[in-house]
Amino acid sequence: MQEVMVKRASELMKDGTVSRVLGWKNGEFVYDPTPAVFESAEALSAFVYNDFCASNLSKYLIALSKKNGKTLVFLKPCDSYSFNQLLTEHRIDREKIYIIGLECSGKVDEAKLREAGCEGILSVKTEGEDIVVDTLYGEKTLPKADCLGERCITCKSRKVVAFDEMIGENGEVNSECGRFDQVAALEAMTPDERYEFWRGELSRCIRCNACRNICPACSCENCVFDNPKSGISQKAAADTFEENMFHIIRAFHVAGRCTDCGECSRVCPQQIPLHLLNRKFIKDMNECYGEYQAGAEAGSRAPLVNYTLDDCEPSVVYEREASK
Repeated sequence: MQEVMVKRASELMKDGTVSRVLGWKNGEFVYDPTPAVFESAEALSAFVYNDFCASNLSKYLIALSKKNGKTLVFLKPCDSYSFNQLLTEHRIDREKIYIIGLECSGKVDEAKLREAGCEGILSVKTEGEDIVVDTLYGEKTLPKADCLGERCITCKSRKVVAFDEMIGENGEVNSECGRFDQVAALEAMTPDERYEFWRGELSRCIRCNACRNICPACSCENCVFDNPKSGISQKAAADTFEENMFHIIRAFHVAGRCTDCGECSRVCPQQIPLHLLNRKFIKDMNECYGEYQAGAEAGSRAPLVNYTLDDCEPSVVYEREASK
């Protein structure tokens, strides 16, 4: 697919349709490609696309859509939901963006390759239902399904919901993805067990801000957590209260706007399952207000900002909790 993408991007740059391309280039290792902007057709020689290109590119378009000329971006299904949500929030100028949607069957989690005994990874290629991992110590073939990231295993949709043209076949929404199964397991715990679970997870947070910086829903120009008068700006948490506060406030901030792209958990160096906080809110809103998927349609109104006479009353929530 990489060759097709580069060829099409080069054509669009040469005929003047777009002025730049947003895609990926190699990082320090083959398994950490990084988002990159290519300003010329010649620069596309460094363009890469493989099973490790998991980064959601939508947030980078906030700045790029302010530049002169159009930006070509390649969006996977999960990225396109984030793109639509940013359009809804008027953070991106749609007229400045040309989208090529990408067929996607999931991205490989490098950590799972290591767990399977792959060290010194040199390359990965897909062959049918398997992936072939070339390492310093030889070749290893693994079922691709066993190597996918969690968000790809429970992917809500293989459908690109915003595009100008597609490469590959567009997929479908997966209503039976099981993405709320882990949330239901947490809900089944006692309050004390649930508290201990999250204390154990959040205690590992080093406040690197990777989750906030990568999140498409965290697009404020000035974040409250960067306020030097707050006493908590740009520093590791001093106590358990601060550890909890940062992530819970951030989860409330993106409630109703989170598209469940899973970037927060993917980039966390401490492997904290932050997406579960967001999924809990999504699950609650679905149960209280009816099913809603942020980013499914540009311009849609989230339940929390769309008052209707049929809105869930507090008594309904209390009854639901009492029945558990």
